[in-house]
Amino acid sequence: MNILETKTMRILTALMIFGLTFPSLILGQVPHAPNLSSKPDTGQTISGTKEQRVPELTAADAEAFLDGILPLQLAREDIAGASIAIVKDGKLLFAKGYGYADVKEKKAVSPQDTMFRPGSVSKLFTWTAVMQMVEQGKIDLDRDVNEYIDYKIPEAFGKPITVKNLLTHTPGFEEQVKDLISYSTESPDLGQYLKTHIPQRIFPPGNVPAYSNYGAALAGYIVERVSGEPFNQYVEEHIFKPLGMKHSTFAQPLPAELVPNMSNGYQLASDKELKFENVAPFPAGSLSSTADDMSRFMLAHLQDGQLGDVRILKPETAKLMHSALFGLDPAANAMAHGFYEETRNGHRIIGHAGDTICFHSDLHLILDAGVGLFVSYNSGGRGQISPRTILWEAFLDRYFPYTPPAAVAPESAKQDAAAVSGTYEVSRRSESSFLKTFSLLGEATVSPAEDGTIQVDALLAPNGKPKHWQEIAPMTFREVDGQDVIIFKPDDKGRMQVIIPFPFMTFTRVGLWGNSKVLLPVVGVSLFVMLLTLILWFVAWFVRRHYGNRLDLTRLEWWLRLIVRVVFALALIFLGSMVGLIVYATSHLDFLSDSGIKWFQLAQVIGVVATIGTLAVFFNAGHAWMSKRYRIWGKLQATIFALACLGFLWFVFAGHLLYFNSNF
Repeated sequence: MNILETKTMRILTALMIFGLTFPSLILGQVPHAPNLSSKPDTGQTISGTKEQRVPELTAADAEAFLDGILPLQLAREDIAGASIAIVKDGKLLFAKGYGYADVKEKKAVSPQDTMFRPGSVSKLFTWTAVMQMVEQGKIDLDRDVNEYIDYKIPEAFGKPITVKNLLTHTPGFEEQVKDLISYSTESPDLGQYLKTHIPQRIFPPGNVPAYSNYGAALAGYIVERVSGEPFNQYVEEHIFKPLGMKHSTFAQPLPAELVPNMSNGYQLASDKELKFENVAPFPAGSLSSTADDMSRFMLAHLQDGQLGDVRILKPETAKLMHSALFGLDPAANAMAHGFYEETRNGHRIIGHAGDTICFHSDLHLILDAGVGLFVSYNSGGRGQISPRTILWEAFLDRYFPYTPPAAVAPESAKQDAAAVSGTYEVSRRSESSFLKTFSLLGEATVSPAEDGTIQVDALLAPNGKPKHWQEIAPMTFREVDGQDVIIFKPDDKGRMQVIIPFPFMTFTRVGLWGNSKVLLPVVGVSLFVMLLTLILWFVAWFVRRHYGNRLDLTRLEWWLRLIVRVVFALALIFLGSMVGLIVYATSHLDFLSDSGIKWFQLAQVIGVVATIGTLAVFFNAGHAWMSKRYRIWGKLQATIFALACLGFLWFVFAGHLLYFNSNF
């Protein structure tokens, strides 16, 4: 599953360009496990023109090139192991394992035998199964999904969700993570999960791309219902077996005969291995497979659904599946039928990425070149920028070198940069629960520079800093010294949106109420005032006790003074515990379950009491200004206390922190 890279849950940061060149002397000093390689094809590197030497993509050159990147990546990023496969011209060109499947036992990764968890790359098998049903006339892409299932997706926006919407991540569902991943040893019940975890619909279907694991799982359930076979069994019989994928399964837990083949998963190679991750909406991300098996799947798609004498899709169906289906702008990357587009180095590329807590994978198909690449790492690593992205960009730059065409910035560049500046929220977000706070904490800022370029702090360069973007056409910006393009245009409500290189989500500019760049400083000052008040309250009590002084307060004033401090303490406890629980959950997704929700609800109860208690703080401010006993400094202090409560309430309600919802 795409369990968001950098900036915690900032929801799928942009791919980064980074060319790696390392001296062979240094590489020779990097310790790594034995490399187990498969070389079905050999070849000699041939030189290009006198102006430029372009290496030919051969098994020998690919091995030398990847041996110069992957071992150092593993060592530098503290990653246990990786497995990679490259296909070309209808056959497996190169496959190799790097590092360890089991660090403690020094078990090396094998591309033929070691199984990794490719996360949301699993969805490509689900979409392939859907398209098999389409070509058999059993599924209509334009039909209401409710016609295929034994429960009902609630009506909204006056439009039904179609199967086509599922393929393009446009059903309009909010993000939902409860029970997404656990360490249970029981097989998940797909139908039960889908019926009890229906996300709220926050966009009209077919309008806004918002990546949805639930939508993909629903597509798998439709395959199950229409075919009459359990989803795992269907994929086994109609995809895995025909393609000879003997070490691949969606089953959880793993079949006993495949357990010895499974790689351990790590957050860092130096940490203890984590348990096998059980994905509840399993058609969206539970696949376990080897690089060698994944090469067979890539070859079938690169050859219009055929591998050898076996065909899993008709040519016309495969071509349809690979064709663009939904995009927000003709110049932007589009969603195909499950695959998503990536335009790079002069080629239209389709593929999918995937993440679990431990495993991080990519699958890319360069259709016009007949080339495919699959890579999977069994650890997250230390850096902000994904190693798989660095590897992929380096691969393209070596074998498909490309120089973007020169462009002249429009005369209106500075004005346009100023016009698009602001704070933007991502479409892949929660709205009906306290996880709305993720949207606030993960908002992107578009900032203009003096030279007419802009920065988007959610789109990072390899050095971890925001990329710079230069306008190359009206409201179209290209990465400075790069290829990625972002486009600004109003959405159907007139709000400015930024269309990023990934077609499965977008960012939309927010107003003042949900603007974290204003809200977070305000709540920060508010909490500082509350904390300082509590500290000074204790200090003042200690000083008065030391000198034997007493406050000259009426009974009402004494109670108001006490209640204000209690409210401040409860507010700090509430926000501190909620933020702490959310941060903890970002790296422990199994905590987002029924066992964890009680802690959130306990914190929310404290929040309700604190929120109601703010009425006393406002009353205290009014009383201070009405009473002749208060001097100006007392009146100002009471006013500051009331303003601090307003900042607190703003954050609580903008972040939906008091939404009591059993699904989130």
